[in-house]
Amino acid sequence: MSLGDGQPLTFSVITCTWNSEPYLEDSIQSVLGQDYPYVELVFVDGGSTDGTLKRIRGLDHPHRLLENVSGGISRAMNTGIAVANGEVIAHLHSDDYYLRSDTLSTVARHFQSSERRWLFGRIVRDVEGTLHGEGFECPAYTYARLLRRNFIPHPATFVKRDLLASVGGFDTSLKYAMDYDLWLRLGKVDEPIQMEEELAVFREHSRSLSSTNRLPALREDLLVRLGYVGGNPLTRTVHRSRYVVRRHRLKRV
Repeated sequence: MSLGDGQPLTFSVITCTWNSEPYLEDSIQSVLGQDYPYVELVFVDGGSTDGTLKRIRGLDHPHRLLENVSGGISRAMNTGIAVANGEVIAHLHSDDYYLRSDTLSTVARHFQSSERRWLFGRIVRDVEGTLHGEGFECPAYTYARLLRRNFIPHPATFVKRDLLASVGGFDTSLKYAMDYDLWLRLGKVDEPIQMEEELAVFREHSRSLSSTNRLPALREDLLVRLGYVGGNPLTRTVHRSRYVVRRHRLKRV
């Protein structure tokens, strides 16, 4: 799959790890099993003490491994971006994996036919080894709709490196909503390609940050959103009211 100048579109898949050995193999094999060859593997480890580093070092495939990167997941992802060489950046966390072997070739084909510089598709959820749908109907993308809710799944999002550089990386002050904040910055510059296809699998388990901290994550989503909606008091009140309703529903669940 090549660009108009005959050069292949290259990907850097960045995987952040920390004691990730139980799930890492599925993630790695989903990348190595792609039918698209122009892929760079970058691992950023936060100081694992289990078998994570041994598994990565034992890979019989070219890769980059950055060790002992402290400071949280946002800093780890930014560190991976800083050393990545691919034209397209993807973050696939160590407990997630690509759904099919043609995920990257499909993404490359869509980029090739468009001038847009970022893309997102859909995910399925892996709950104790069983795949489930997302559980909601994704709306057609508009920036206004994105301000109402983050419906862009991290493992199924791909961003051109030049666009990412123009808006900056992940905000290291955020613990949960760093991806949402980035999508809102990207959306101000360029409209994404929206795919209906399921591209990746998000694994839900007890150690998952988003699974164990849903109320704090919902609160941080609101704070990020308020940073982009402007100063109109009525608009801000509407967003706060939606947050209260969502928090009540989540508490009931």
